[in-house]
Amino acid sequence: MLTINVADLKTAELQNYLQYAIAPRPICFVSTIDRDGNVNLSPFSFFNMFSTNPPVCIFSPARRVRDNTTKHSLENVLEVPECVINVVNYSMVQQTSLASVEYPKGTNEFIKAGFTQLASDLVKPPRVAESPVQMECTIREVISLGENAGAGNLVLAEIKLIHINEEILDESGKIDQAKIDLVARLGGDWYCRVTEANLFKVEKPVRTLGIGVDLLPASIRNSDILTGNNLGQLGNVEAMPSDEEIEKFQFDPELRQILNATIGDNRTRERELHQYARTLLEKGNVNVTDAWKVLLSYEV
Repeated sequence: MLTINVADLKTAELQNYLQYAIAPRPICFVSTIDRDGNVNLSPFSFFNMFSTNPPVCIFSPARRVRDNTTKHSLENVLEVPECVINVVNYSMVQQTSLASVEYPKGTNEFIKAGFTQLASDLVKPPRVAESPVQMECTIREVISLGENAGAGNLVLAEIKLIHINEEILDESGKIDQAKIDLVARLGGDWYCRVTEANLFKVEKPVRTLGIGVDLLPASIRNSDILTGNNLGQLGNVEAMPSDEEIEKFQFDPELRQILNATIGDNRTRERELHQYARTLLEKGNVNVTDAWKVLLSYEV
């Protein structure tokens, strides 16, 4: 494994490693305004939500690495402590990238990038009409992390109003993760798109008290077939299935076929059972209980 002392790297080299490794990053497409009324629109991937009560997001307009200058977005929020955070989806990603061009101060990136400027209800900076979610914010605090090139400036933005395009909502009125079609920033020129095809769910362990990987039988915990993800799924159950539940599952056709074909061959039986359990687990958490029944059928 390569081990790097960050003190030995130039800032640009360190930034490259970090931006490729710490990804994907959500994009804060932020609109701001200066005291003279000049609007600025710029994307930042040093961004995330950090509090729900109060609702606070943080984005960081870092000092430019090449010449240590500050960005117009930072200068604007120090003059007028308000902003709008516009969520970026796939249909607007190319225009969003264009808005990142370092145009001279006073240039309106809404116009340059071809976005529609929409008046906000509570704050002075306008919203991006094309964005599926627009959050009007007031600035609570700006924290400088240093004066050197590449130093961040944490802008704590408290959300006051949220505007949501109804087309991305599901039947219950909540945001549909597939419909919003988000994009995120990676390293270099790379982005990723959150489509329905690459979405998956991981059941939250806080809903139950999982038994943990340490309590899995050694043959399962040390399996050459089951992955770390599989072990995490198996460890996130409150209890293993009962003997009665395992017995009822013996009528499963594929399990029955494995057991009949491996009579007297315990090594092959274990391998085949582990492979079948892995197949079930990789179909989703709904199959965890059945996977357990397969794994515990070893002695049947």
